[in-house]
Amino acid sequence: MRPLVRAMIAHGLTAPAFYRMLKRLYVSVAEQEFRLQDQDPTDSRISLLTGVHRRDVRSLRGADARRSDPAREKSTVFASVVGRWLAGPGTVDAAGAPLPLPRSGDAEPNFERLVRAVSTDIRPKTVLDELERQGLVQVTDGVVTLTDDAVVGPKDLEQKAFYFRENIGDHMAAAVDNLMAEEPRFLERAVFYNRLRPESVAEIEAEARRLGNEALIALNRLAQARQRADAEAADNTSRFRFGVYFYETEEEQGSNSKDEGGNV
Repeated sequence: MRPLVRAMIAHGLTAPAFYRMLKRLYVSVAEQEFRLQDQDPTDSRISLLTGVHRRDVRSLRGADARRSDPAREKSTVFASVVGRWLAGPGTVDAAGAPLPLPRSGDAEPNFERLVRAVSTDIRPKTVLDELERQGLVQVTDGVVTLTDDAVVGPKDLEQKAFYFRENIGDHMAAAVDNLMAEEPRFLERAVFYNRLRPESVAEIEAEARRLGNEALIALNRLAQARQRADAEAADNTSRFRFGVYFYETEEEQGSNSKDEGGNV
């Protein structure tokens, strides 16, 4: 929880505000996921499971209803445009690198048609202006080029916060499901080593970025193809999220830690 608390303090989310959110979440999870024989739990049962006072349970039940989320809509459109661009067909070269696209016109494909294939609710110019503002594309003489930063992700704080919660939420869900199951269900692995020079860690991180980007681009291409093939299927109700991460830090001063390393 320490990294999360650091982020909350940095963005002005105080402990009392977080406690209120957490209390509401305890009630919501108990109500939805700890039912007996598929029956709605009583206020008393939720209070017993969570430690939240029954009076508060009564006022909080149902308070987790989904509301309109502009950040989700905007981020999904931008990510889908970039994802289609990186997946092809017709928008990447023989090596899989994204091709520059005409902004508009009769040429196929072009940027405006790419955006309209994702959403007709947002104007292509709006998408282009925002992608350019964040440094994810460059526009020269009517040609739009995807930058290397497009694979890294958005720079806008609202969109970064959206992906923060989505990525961390699914990662934690996979880890928790594996913890609670007799047999691990989801892919969730890490390689870890200590007692390394900073230069060695930098070399390893560069290789991790290269391999990670290759994996993301390859899976994006496969997922785009399967999504097109599954578009009319009656059971196309599943979703997935695959991610990679790399973290390094200094060991505490005076640490007498032994050599550690492995894959788990």
